[in-house]
Amino acid sequence: MPKRGKKQGGGDSGEEPEVPEPEAKKNKKEGAKGAKEKAVEGPILYQDPPDKLASPGGKRYTLKVTSWNVDGLRAWFKKKGLEWVREEGPDVLCLQETKCAEKLLPPEIRDMPEYPHKYWACSDDKEGYSGVALLSKTEPLNVTYGIGEEEHDKEGRVITAEFPSHFLVTAYVPNAGRGLVRLEYRQQWDIAFRAYLKGLDARKPLILCGDLNVAHKEIDLKNPKGNKKSAGFTPQEREGFGELLAAGFLDTFRHLYPDTPYAYTFWTYMMNARAKNVGWRLDYFLVSQSLQGAVCDSKIRNQVMGSDHCPITLYVAL
Repeated sequence: MPKRGKKQGGGDSGEEPEVPEPEAKKNKKEGAKGAKEKAVEGPILYQDPPDKLASPGGKRYTLKVTSWNVDGLRAWFKKKGLEWVREEGPDVLCLQETKCAEKLLPPEIRDMPEYPHKYWACSDDKEGYSGVALLSKTEPLNVTYGIGEEEHDKEGRVITAEFPSHFLVTAYVPNAGRGLVRLEYRQQWDIAFRAYLKGLDARKPLILCGDLNVAHKEIDLKNPKGNKKSAGFTPQEREGFGELLAAGFLDTFRHLYPDTPYAYTFWTYMMNARAKNVGWRLDYFLVSQSLQGAVCDSKIRNQVMGSDHCPITLYVAL
């Protein structure tokens, strides 16, 4: 996920899309201020109307997955993010940018009885960097870490859980970085990650969730004209995302809400961006085309605080 200011334009510890205005790395004071911001203006995408909790064929959802870039799991926990998760009650919870080794997890998270099956991945080399997690109420058939390529598997960015009917992949895609210093690497990642997902899809349908660190279309960020050269909105990154869709995957939110504007999942802590809803849509649920008819709803919980990203939730009838 690009993080404005810290992730504005892209960057992990500064991994977010850039915004036209210069943004310094957020500090503790800014983080505290951001946590107290009011709910954003724009479309209220939180409620779950009953008619949206069934597939086009009328089948009620059987799987609820929530994904959230927490921008530091320990800080997120202190901001009561876990309380919201318990209220939401997904079958599977996927987290990105945890910035926390398993041994340093708060005990309340490590021992959560609601999710007896927990899987964590973190950076091999950098403490407090990147990291993803997958917490499930039911035990997967198999769980793997990374995408099978050493150069891409050092930063704790991917966990894949295999279930009887599908794969579930949670990912924290690398940011192109301030000044696009990692754009070339990001393009290499996109190619390798797409090949990995296609390999899974050839075996059984998959659901991909996470911070994919790209705003695909101009509708997916507030200031597209000023961010043409910003991490998260470069032609190369957008093209890479388009190639992923062309490879047989569906952007569930845009499939259901093709023309809904101001639907963002990330806001920099700078410049009161969240209160003004100056944001980016960086967090996604993609599914195999074969699951198109199973998608019941894809929600952006844009009223939920606790991070510079908000959570998203997918309902699927499998």
